[in-house]
Amino acid sequence: MNAPYISASAPLVARRTFLKGVGVTLALPFLECMSPVFSRASQAGMPPRMLLISNNLGVLPKLFFPASSGRGYELPPTLRELTEFREKFTLMSGLSHPGVVGGHSTENCFLTAARGPTKSGFRNQISLDQFAAEKAGHATRFAALNLGVNIDKANRSLSWTRDGVLLPAEDSALVVFRKMFLQGDQKEVASQLHRIEERGSILDTLQQQTESFSRSLGQNDRQRLDQYFTSVREVEERLNSAREWETKPKPTATQPEPPEVKDKKLFFEKFELLLSMAQLAFESDSTRIVTLMVDAFATPAFQLHENQNTTDGYHTLSHHGQVAEKLRQLEDADVQQMRLLRNLLAGLEAKGEAGRQLLDHTMVLYGSNMGDANTHDNSNLPILLAGGGFKHGQHLAFNREANTPLSNLFVSMLHRFGLEGESFGSSTGTLSGLDLA
Repeated sequence: MNAPYISASAPLVARRTFLKGVGVTLALPFLECMSPVFSRASQAGMPPRMLLISNNLGVLPKLFFPASSGRGYELPPTLRELTEFREKFTLMSGLSHPGVVGGHSTENCFLTAARGPTKSGFRNQISLDQFAAEKAGHATRFAALNLGVNIDKANRSLSWTRDGVLLPAEDSALVVFRKMFLQGDQKEVASQLHRIEERGSILDTLQQQTESFSRSLGQNDRQRLDQYFTSVREVEERLNSAREWETKPKPTATQPEPPEVKDKKLFFEKFELLLSMAQLAFESDSTRIVTLMVDAFATPAFQLHENQNTTDGYHTLSHHGQVAEKLRQLEDADVQQMRLLRNLLAGLEAKGEAGRQLLDHTMVLYGSNMGDANTHDNSNLPILLAGGGFKHGQHLAFNREANTPLSNLFVSMLHRFGLEGESFGSSTGTLSGLDLA
């Protein structure tokens, strides 16, 4: 493929360029003329992205999984909202995480595959998004964005560090929007830089003290300290990246600020707003990795339609015991979530770079840690992958009794993200049947 024509004599515009007038300062978006000629040429290709969504109470399995497999399957009731995109997504059954059992206790393991969440002394491990962010480096302002709908921030998250520490999710679309687009004045930027420098100096001092102390330790303790130093260096790298990005202008928003929605019963409204923030993050290249936990467990009775609320909270509904009215409300909720997903796919398809659709370069994963919330079953998880440049339009049906590791799909996604040769969690390879287009 021929490289785009770029004039080497074109003037280089500083990335810190601003438009000024009538007391307003507006940061310019990133433009080709803001980077050197060779850097511009390397950025010609559209980078891959991933959006990872999990509803921690899942869906009604009988209405989600089709009766047949392959490319000629009939769309089940829940997925009919996605009819126009059936060639843009792959449905999967017979996937789960080996050893990740214990009902609701598995919700924090959806992207980590950490075994034994109910065992004494359980410690989580790094999540898929953070693993990819570590490998991808600091090409964007945010290595990853971690979002949540009605989420219990202190106890639930899809994002976990290498040391198994929870990364709190942001549940306010307004806060996310301002992080991406609100440009502080010089005083605010200087204050933020000072806070970054302060944290850096504390790390420097701490490392000097522990290095001196380590000379008197035995081999095992030194190994533990080496692991600790590795964590410190990772934090230092993030601080250095934050320092650099803090001096660069933020992109210009293409839409006004979203409303602040705090009422948990407005479940679908909050979900839709956060999906729109994920799309904006990809469009502005603020990040290339977004996670979104839909905390149905923490969602009380919620609005199904205008002037119509559910009879119970989401968790109580999920233990339906085959009661017809509860099943009706759950089916309605599942269909509405697929409608939101359809709107997201349409939005990503309508946007593009260099004549290519954003959807074809964005992997959108929708799934759950619960195969059937009614029975606390953690096998045969509902998994749907859209976009990302794969050959879609099929139902990949694996053994529903002896499940294939879900981490195999994660490895296929990591490869598409440009991380060849990586393994993850309980993976035994890539996911068979899922090929690039």
